[in-house]
Amino acid sequence: MKKIINVCQIDAFTDEQFRGNPAGVVFSDELSKEEMQYIAREFNVSETAFISKSDEADFNLQWFTPKVEVKLCGHATLASIHYLLQHGIIKDNSTVTFKTLSGILKGSTKNGLHSLSLPIPELKIFEGNKEEIIKALNCSKAIIPEKFPFILDDGGYLYIYISSLNDLMNIKPDFKKLSELSASRKGFDAFTLFTTETIETESSAHLRFFAPFYGIDEDPVTGSANGPLRLVLRKLGIIEQNTENKIYKFEQGDVLDRKGRINVAYSPAHNELIISGKASTVFKGELSF
Repeated sequence: MKKIINVCQIDAFTDEQFRGNPAGVVFSDELSKEEMQYIAREFNVSETAFISKSDEADFNLQWFTPKVEVKLCGHATLASIHYLLQHGIIKDNSTVTFKTLSGILKGSTKNGLHSLSLPIPELKIFEGNKEEIIKALNCSKAIIPEKFPFILDDGGYLYIYISSLNDLMNIKPDFKKLSELSASRKGFDAFTLFTTETIETESSAHLRFFAPFYGIDEDPVTGSANGPLRLVLRKLGIIEQNTENKIYKFEQGDVLDRKGRINVAYSPAHNELIISGKASTVFKGELSF
């Protein structure tokens, strides 16, 4: 018997269609992991989110790139919250919990702004071979590791400071080499390059995110990278240590003509890291197989 599955594509971290980061969203209790991977490959966006019923949270939530299942995805989670709201499954000004590979995650929605509490990453200074990474990124003149050391989080994201916005926008990595470096298990799986020069004066950082190891050469707008960036900036002394009750705006996606904006808040008092943004539904359809 054929399965008929309703599907959506939703742009996250934007209120404009064809901007931000597109995510596939599917709500079904009938799919195997193999079928989820096939559907994610068919969507062929950075991540597709699969929502299902849960006994341990409001919903189960899984994320797949076209290549593999991943442990955390910010933009597809915001897209999932938007999906649930648009379909009347949750109400505005409410909270929602998801059981995921990263534990139970808490989200919320209020007046069109969707929020997600991220796990707090452990950060450390990267002591590995920086020269081979710099060479693969093709940006030796834009990186000053002596002044701003590389920072590695426990999710495998490597954070690298770039000297200017112009330098960041013009980086053209060797994706094959980056994938090979990640595959050699040196501790990192993805590369977050960032600068404090921004397009908009109210923003605090602009970033680009490369993850060819996961089948994503460049991700348009990455929630799971923008959140920890707040802590990276704090660790490097680029922003103040007292971040209580302060919201920072980060930029991403402009180089791909997919402008996205993310609000990030970190409460030292509650040790809570929250990303938030808007979302826009691009299309709804039906998948039959």
